[in-house]
Amino acid sequence: MALIKGGFQRLLQTFLYIVIFLCAGIILGVYSYFLSVQADRNDPIAQWQKAVEGISGAAVLYLIFAIVLTCCLGGIAFFAFLALVLDVLFAAGFIAIAVLTRDGAHSCKGNVNTPIGSGPANADNGFGANGIGGGQGQNVTYAVHLGLACRLNTAAFAVSIIGALLFLVTAAMQVLLVRHHRKEKRFGPSPSNNYTSGTGKKPGLFSRKNKTDTTHMKDAEAGHATSPVVADGYTNGTNGYTNGTHTNGTHTTTTNTHTGYYTQPTGTAASNPYGYNNTSNTATNY
Repeated sequence: MALIKGGFQRLLQTFLYIVIFLCAGIILGVYSYFLSVQADRNDPIAQWQKAVEGISGAAVLYLIFAIVLTCCLGGIAFFAFLALVLDVLFAAGFIAIAVLTRDGAHSCKGNVNTPIGSGPANADNGFGANGIGGGQGQNVTYAVHLGLACRLNTAAFAVSIIGALLFLVTAAMQVLLVRHHRKEKRFGPSPSNNYTSGTGKKPGLFSRKNKTDTTHMKDAEAGHATSPVVADGYTNGTNGYTNGTHTNGTHTTTTNTHTGYYTQPTGTAASNPYGYNNTSNTATNY
């Protein structure tokens, strides 16, 4: 169950990074287009537009690594801390993008203000008066009408807010992933209980249980009896019967080897049901 929970958290984190990647990609694509239009026409480019381009481009690069590595390294303390710091920084960066693109929050009807120019929303510059080409006054980048440019800026503004919020969510989830990862590693004895709440390692599909109990053998070699002893009776041992007799506080253990025939327990007055007396501690097969 814990494994499923941890895997779900990493998958959710990866999904959120994919959504943020799409948001950053939209901003990068929109402002790359705006900058190409301005550069093609030798228009001055504002520093804030370069900042939007730089922040969104860095976010795209970071998110590629985050998407690929989260499933494999999610929850490891060092990488989680690094990702948490970067998530917080990029959340601040996306908030800055939202502030810089705030003109996109306005209506895109009537007179509009866009990164590629201001004027009526239906104004269409296209390739310019001289048409498409590489000659004097000609352009190779088509400039959309200002109304569409305004809506593109609005899209960048909207996804920057979404990206900032999701970056804060992924930063918080990094903490949860680390806690879950540490919880899984803490499986073992605890002073307060037998084991902590981690899942530990489960036996593999082809693992084999040791069906032979060697406790009695080891204890016999060490000179200790671990199985209960019945006075003047017998208990079932590993390979035979164990007869116990208590004399003046001293416990004496005698082991008889059983090979398939009945052997009279030592120290008992029971008669042999087979009609002969067994005076040896070891029964013999006949």
